[in-house]
Amino acid sequence: MPVRPLRPLIALGVALAAGAALLFGAPAQSGEPQPLPLGATWPNAQRGSIPSKLPDGSEYSPGLFLDAHTSAGTVQSADARTLRLIVRQADGTVRELRKVPAEHRAPFAALTSSANTLIWVESVRGKPELWTGGITGAPKARLLTTDVGAMQFYDSQYDLVIEGGHLHWAASAAGDRTEFRSIPLTGGKVTVTSEPGTWALSAWPWAVDGQTAARGATTLRNLTTGQTVAVPTADRTVAACSPSWCQMVSLNTDGYARIDLSHPDGSARRKVAEGTFETAIADVAVLDRFEVLARVGPQSDLSGNQELLIHDLKTRRTVLVSPDAGNISYRGGVLWWSTGDQSSFVRNSLDLRTI
Repeated sequence: MPVRPLRPLIALGVALAAGAALLFGAPAQSGEPQPLPLGATWPNAQRGSIPSKLPDGSEYSPGLFLDAHTSAGTVQSADARTLRLIVRQADGTVRELRKVPAEHRAPFAALTSSANTLIWVESVRGKPELWTGGITGAPKARLLTTDVGAMQFYDSQYDLVIEGGHLHWAASAAGDRTEFRSIPLTGGKVTVTSEPGTWALSAWPWAVDGQTAARGATTLRNLTTGQTVAVPTADRTVAACSPSWCQMVSLNTDGYARIDLSHPDGSARRKVAEGTFETAIADVAVLDRFEVLARVGPQSDLSGNQELLIHDLKTRRTVLVSPDAGNISYRGGVLWWSTGDQSSFVRNSLDLRTI
């Protein structure tokens, strides 16, 4: 599966700055407000935590949280011979959707859902397939299609998009082109259109270009109407966009990261963070409100983890979610991360839809 090409570009200067901060300390930010505590700021937000292992001792890796307490993900057997795709309920009960030999297979990936439908990618000997099944009850897991093209994934909630009874995804094509592919959720023929350039899906029906470009995004395109929107760009700045917000990451005069957000037309621009920050997830301003950030913290040199923060665009406040977070992920309104070390850790979740 392709890896995320954009976030490393965004975080390059940040990583250098973070290393310097560990040695010399971050520059003083005069007048910068301190992050607010999560519990006091969002007391009604739904939160949860689950151990990294099932009761039988097998390792569990969530790929999607349906809410703060219910997730779907991959289980590897203790002998590493099988992989299972399960839905783990709030009470700890498990529903198995698939069980396959681990040999020649990658873990279930790119999970997405709508209503009672779960869709995921299985790779057999490096060849991806799309599967679907019911989150609760019928229908049973079934192969949707093997006609997927050279699927392009960017660790985004939009790698697979369910809309209008169809599943949509992007694939690379010859001649520096991107294929936009779709199939009915009931199965059938895959429809393919293509555009020059390297594109990724965003909130439907939009796509954004610049996935492998050093400067990031330059254009949003509506795949239904053909409308295009040029997005803000500047020298020494990497841009990433959704249809509602664009994120611009640059280096300040001290060599530290500065993260700004504006609407795609350039309006409502504001500074979100400055210092040893980086973007923590691929998606920009999720739910059109929350910018998810990571920052080198006091424990980073020992744990390798970072502070996890959220900037609320509605209130213009920054909230400290966790002082020591690793493996940060987001899909469909729920943010999750791990705390602890490799031998003993838990995964924590926060449903941003409940704020």
